[in-house]
Amino acid sequence: MTMTDRAVLQGPPPTRSADFGHQSEHRAAPDGRARPGPNAETGTACHDEWTGSSGHDAGTRTTGRAGPATESTVIMRLLTWLSPGFPTGAYAYSHGLEWAVETHDIRDGETLRDWLSDVIENGSARSDTILLRHAHRAANDPHALRDIVALALASAAARERYGEAMAQGRAFLRAAACWETPDLPENTPYAVAVGAMAGAHGIDEDTAAGAYLQTFASNLISAAVRLVPLGQTTGLQTLAALEPVILRTAASTRQATLDELGGCAFRSDLAAMRHETQYTRLFRS
Repeated sequence: MTMTDRAVLQGPPPTRSADFGHQSEHRAAPDGRARPGPNAETGTACHDEWTGSSGHDAGTRTTGRAGPATESTVIMRLLTWLSPGFPTGAYAYSHGLEWAVETHDIRDGETLRDWLSDVIENGSARSDTILLRHAHRAANDPHALRDIVALALASAAARERYGEAMAQGRAFLRAAACWETPDLPENTPYAVAVGAMAGAHGIDEDTAAGAYLQTFASNLISAAVRLVPLGQTTGLQTLAALEPVILRTAASTRQATLDELGGCAFRSDLAAMRHETQYTRLFRS
């Protein structure tokens, strides 16, 4: 039998993805989205399944390789999803901060802390946290999730804010395909995607909200360290000083309704708009 004959009998090879440093098979789902297939090394599926056993394991989530999803497991997942190494492309966005640096609104650690405090308590980060909380509660309700997605898209303050949320949301869901993902539209904003994933995997809502805000602040501090520039120590001091702000905002959004989306960090929203026509730019927003 020739090599050509073998190729005909075997058929085309499965498509491969190396997004996570290893190869795994992917199959097309009826809705057109890629679904993870068996792992190339273990033959196990790269998503979770619910077990129906009785006792203390009842209702726990199991993975093809990791066993029951304990409290430690779900916290590990949250840390993974919000890690700087998780491929959402967050490093490419400054959330308008690049324009604020050019106009000297942000010029040192103190002005950076004041800027981020306003954005977190009174601006887009607060709205994102409200969206995250409601997506968390609707994680098993596809219709409610679609309504939240539509509202999130409509409430974006600027074109680049819209693009930032969408691009990171798509990247997050693609990267999170090794875990079971909720039924979400392909174009889902980042905060909604994180909230729905956390809810679907039984991660505490308050924990997810606080971790999201901390990640938001860390990403923008990283951008400021490069732009101003600031030293690493100043960046860490700023992050430490923002802890009370993050905790207050996480707590204040616990009872917030979707009618409370919006804010009054107008300078930040204007920065996002002005960045669209900024002459020299390193960041996409």
